[in-house]
Amino acid sequence: MKKKVLILGVCMLVLTGCGEKTIPKLKDGSEAVATYNDGKDKISVNELYEEMKNTYAMQALINLIDDKILHIEYKDNIEEAQDYADETVKQLSETYGGDEELLKLIQQQTPYSSIDEYKDVLVLSYFEQKVQTDYAKDKITDKEIKKYYDDEIVGDVKISHILFTIDADSDATTEEKDAAKEKAKKEAEDALKELKDLKGEELTKKFSELAKKLSDDESTKDNGGSLGFINKDTQSSSYKNLEVAAYEIKDGELYKDVVETEIGYHILLRTESKEKAKLEDVKDSILEQLAADYINENPDVQIKALQDIRKKYDMNIIDDDIQKIYATYIQNALLQLQNSSN
Repeated sequence: MKKKVLILGVCMLVLTGCGEKTIPKLKDGSEAVATYNDGKDKISVNELYEEMKNTYAMQALINLIDDKILHIEYKDNIEEAQDYADETVKQLSETYGGDEELLKLIQQQTPYSSIDEYKDVLVLSYFEQKVQTDYAKDKITDKEIKKYYDDEIVGDVKISHILFTIDADSDATTEEKDAAKEKAKKEAEDALKELKDLKGEELTKKFSELAKKLSDDESTKDNGGSLGFINKDTQSSSYKNLEVAAYEIKDGELYKDVVETEIGYHILLRTESKEKAKLEDVKDSILEQLAADYINENPDVQIKALQDIRKKYDMNIIDDDIQKIYATYIQNALLQLQNSSN
């Protein structure tokens, strides 16, 4: 059953007078928000409301209703959203020198007057990301999940390496850096020649000996150069080429060439492998990845996902002027995204 949320316009509590302030009840919108000319003239609630409609009322209204709807939709995730906001503020506070400095920055660069207000915005942002992800997940088919599983999911492989780093100071000349690079590459290629004709236990034993003798990786050289089990995208960018090469060879095989990475040259040996996980065990993670890919490829998701959730909760803007502004806003936002992606 759909839940119904009606937007009835902007209700305003008006403080008047000085000294002891009173809050008048609104009857027909003609009450004064402020007076001037010795109290002879006034700005009425209706005048203020009409002015707001033409400036920022629509955006404020949409932010308000999104906050209400998303707190209902993700009522079971409120605590994690608040934790996200708290952690984000904590990191920002540490970055900018404490809460006082962060507050100054928030007040200077945003319309928010307190850290708590900013946290509320972060909670809303967290929910907006969730609704985008859920929207994208609904677009992913079982066929796409199965294809990703077949093409991308692989079992863990265990690898060992012998590392030859490039010995050059940061202030070295280009020529000196090139020479150091060539030296490291040649040392790696020479060591690889010693291993190329070996197989089985003989290869493993010799590889371990050379790792201990030659490798610049102090953390693995005494353990046969073992890096343990890896999988796709589990290594840092520094080891990306090593990861790719590991899946091009079989267990007990030596990679045919030295592998260049950001940190030097490697001789690579794959020693063991595991069967890949069953589809049902990785389906959720595949869906997360495909949803992220979908969002990256379809930037209009950030607009359409929120439109979709507002429709689910029967959002109804009763004020005709704001409804027209909202429709124009959506059209312009989608057009802007389309133009920026072309």
